[in-house]
Amino acid sequence: MGFSLGSVLMSLGMRSEADQVSVEAITLFVGLLCTCIIIGHLLEKNKWINESITALTIGLCTGIVLLLTTEGRRSHILVFNEELFFIYVLPPIIFNAGFQVKKKQFFRNFMTITLFGVVGTLISFFIISLGSAQLFKMLNDVGFLEMGDYFALGAIFSATDSVCTLQVLNQDETPLLYSLVFGEGVVNDATSVVLFNTLQRFDLSHTTSGIATQFAGSLCSLFFTSTLLGVAVGLLSAYIIKKLYFGRHSTDREVALMILMAYLSYMMAELFSLSGILTVFFCGIVMSHYTWHNVTENSRVTTKHAFATMSFISEIFIFLYVGMDALDIEKWSAVSKSPGTSIGVSTILLGLIVLGRAAFVFPLSFISNLTRKSPDDKIGFKQQVTIWWAGLMRGAVSMALAYNKFASSGHTQIRGNAIMITSTISIVLFCTVVFGLVTKPLIRFLLPLRKPLSSMVESELSSPKSLMLPLLQNSQDREVAMNGQNGTTLPLLQNGQDPEVAMNGQNGQNGTTRPRSLCMLLTTPAYSVHYYWRKFDNAFMRPVFGGRGFVQRIPGSPTETVVS
Repeated sequence: MGFSLGSVLMSLGMRSEADQVSVEAITLFVGLLCTCIIIGHLLEKNKWINESITALTIGLCTGIVLLLTTEGRRSHILVFNEELFFIYVLPPIIFNAGFQVKKKQFFRNFMTITLFGVVGTLISFFIISLGSAQLFKMLNDVGFLEMGDYFALGAIFSATDSVCTLQVLNQDETPLLYSLVFGEGVVNDATSVVLFNTLQRFDLSHTTSGIATQFAGSLCSLFFTSTLLGVAVGLLSAYIIKKLYFGRHSTDREVALMILMAYLSYMMAELFSLSGILTVFFCGIVMSHYTWHNVTENSRVTTKHAFATMSFISEIFIFLYVGMDALDIEKWSAVSKSPGTSIGVSTILLGLIVLGRAAFVFPLSFISNLTRKSPDDKIGFKQQVTIWWAGLMRGAVSMALAYNKFASSGHTQIRGNAIMITSTISIVLFCTVVFGLVTKPLIRFLLPLRKPLSSMVESELSSPKSLMLPLLQNSQDREVAMNGQNGTTLPLLQNGQDPEVAMNGQNGQNGTTRPRSLCMLLTTPAYSVHYYWRKFDNAFMRPVFGGRGFVQRIPGSPTETVVS
């Protein structure tokens, strides 16, 4: 009895000590996050450094200190777990991208974004997969890779890092580049993860036409069902909040319901083995289009900044950890006997990334330009070079997919797997630091500003058909302000009428014609589809699910101004 009691006390003491270590590690990590934010703020005006590089540098310095204090035993505070990343860290980033996206410009440029994000990702995927399968034969110690592993590498390194790109580019200085790179980045991440997840379901060691057909069908099905689930959850949240109008009683309930239903969409996708990235992205778009307009003004401000804050913290967390994990002694000791192989793998993959990027940016830009009549809407060669360069960065998604494929809970003792992990870390560090540092000067060299920034933004915003419009809007009433500056007066709205629809009516009176034939639909598909979608949306969707111009007024609810 005494022995049993002593054992229990000893085990309790061990748990208490382990818990204390966890508390200390989390405290230190949170302190480092605060340090990253403060230093990033101080370096905000620096034309070379961005917050991604700041977090990576602090992570590397922390890893060096830990290596010295622990006598080389470890370099990171917390152990990276790919499930932690996919379940807790990634959803806020992707949802905020969909929630903050300027939907009108996203869907007007949807054909070009889809070309880059889907078709371009597939081209890059095949170049990296088949290229690595051939070139790795020149190296030793990589014979353990099967064809399925090469396809997985293609999916891993086809994922561009939209987070890092957004921190490098500026939507006011380079609105066209910001629009295309950001839109492509989100669709690209979804495509890469869907590709990776679909590959895990098939045995590609012996590929046949039947397996290829099943793979293509599964890929399309995953895209469609994931998108449909995100739209459904977003519409459900809009309907519930519109009917029950939580803000009449409690703003906190509105905010809590929006956050939880956004997260619910992602977890339901994971539960049904769908693409959580695609689901939560389209859920964010739907919630910003309907749900956000059904809540009170206080809830609008709160949710907008809450989602942006969670996304920002998640981004800093990722790059800080990658910096520390880059010095993990366990992985590097596993490849110490063959450093040449690790360097060779990294060099080959980096070369294939550059080649795969160029193989689709320039040809698909040429195809996109064929559909654009105005020279101002065409993507120039210098802009194409900048898009190609800005999309070379790799980051969090590539890291998580590599850990998912070649590691278990952040640990790997198999030398072949360690080579793949260390090569991924090397590529991510090189792309983020080198490409991230050069992107801003390169943009200023290729596309110098020819007039003051304020006048440039004003002139671009006043042209609704220009491709040079920024994709994201930090202030949703900026268009209203610009309309006022341009002397445009909104007509009186009928009950439930959308301000944009009223403006479309004015445009029709001023001679702006809408496409009314199949020929015009094919020649100007983006504008035509958007026009007919707006008619359907105002006639059927907004009366049921709410939205701008259809906010239900209930006596006793807070007074709020409808944001157009």
